[in-house]
Amino acid sequence: MNIWDKLKGEFIDIIEWLDPTSDTMVYRFERYNNEIKNGAKLTVRESQIAVFVDQGQIADVFTPGMHTLNTENLPILATLKGWKYGFESPFKSEIYFINTKNFTDMKWGTKNPIMLNDDRYGLLEIRAFGTYAIKVNDGGKFIKEIVGTDGNFTVDEIDGQLRSIVVTRFTDAVGEARIPVEGFAGNVNELSEFAHAALQPEFNDYGIELTKFLVENVSMPEEVKKEIFELSRLERIDLDKLMKMKAAKAMEKAAENPGGAAGAGMGIGMGFVMANQVGGMFNQQTQGQQSQQPQQAGAPGAMPPPLPTSVQYFAGINGQQAGPFDLLLLQKMISTGEITGDTLLWANGMAGWIKATEVPSVAGLFGNVPPPLPNA
Repeated sequence: MNIWDKLKGEFIDIIEWLDPTSDTMVYRFERYNNEIKNGAKLTVRESQIAVFVDQGQIADVFTPGMHTLNTENLPILATLKGWKYGFESPFKSEIYFINTKNFTDMKWGTKNPIMLNDDRYGLLEIRAFGTYAIKVNDGGKFIKEIVGTDGNFTVDEIDGQLRSIVVTRFTDAVGEARIPVEGFAGNVNELSEFAHAALQPEFNDYGIELTKFLVENVSMPEEVKKEIFELSRLERIDLDKLMKMKAAKAMEKAAENPGGAAGAGMGIGMGFVMANQVGGMFNQQTQGQQSQQPQQAGAPGAMPPPLPTSVQYFAGINGQQAGPFDLLLLQKMISTGEITGDTLLWANGMAGWIKATEVPSVAGLFGNVPPPLPNA
């Protein structure tokens, strides 16, 4: 320090800090030999506090405003220095200005995947990232625990340590929140609030308030995401309409087959068979789930529903009613010639007896019958 700086320290009795940066959290006011005069003016601006430190011990703390430094305004420092009747000569003390504004848009993210045990999908790995905001709420504790003797402490110096705390506590919070993994996308606000509450006590230990914590995104492996999407669609889709649509597409595809009417009939028959089978499976599953639900008090004992069956047809053979026959048995009888295209058939739900070739689910079976052997 040159002679001019020394002289300025002797005559200037205004102590203040004009923050020219946007990232300084703590600034130590520099005076020649740290000497402060009796009656000096201390100016603390909004979003600042001033902390006096004497021989490494935190003394008085000043909030925003203009303060005249004397024994009345420095009760703790006066006690530490043994001033009984005031002081006249300059005294030595370090003054730290602490920036109490919100430091926003601080980034956090998981460097390594978080292992999560989900009730539905088992063990899986997720990643997350977001932002948070902090401000100093206890200047003395912040200097004691974090700053130490650093005369120009910036937010970058604590960012790494806070980010490690955030990731560690967020990992615990995710496990304790018990939010299904498929619900992360729609519950980021709830997850943010839960993690915020879990993190705040840790930040308080350093004299810092966590004013905002946001989870912006939670990502997971593509195969898990794909499975979640597929299950979500299945839970909302109308399986009956889906099977009818697939049957219609099968009919269109079979109609384009060079086999002509036989191919079309086969497509129709197989389409209806597939629709009936899948529909029966879906009904069976639904009834099984309903049977597992607890019965209401006083309700009669529920009986299980009958097993699903395939369509049964009656046939007019030699002027007599025969049957019932399922599709597999009909196909065997067609192959042996017992049933022909002109054989009349009837099943539950049909208005009357109609020819076998006019029954959509049976007409396709004639396409599998080989032609008669050529005459020798």
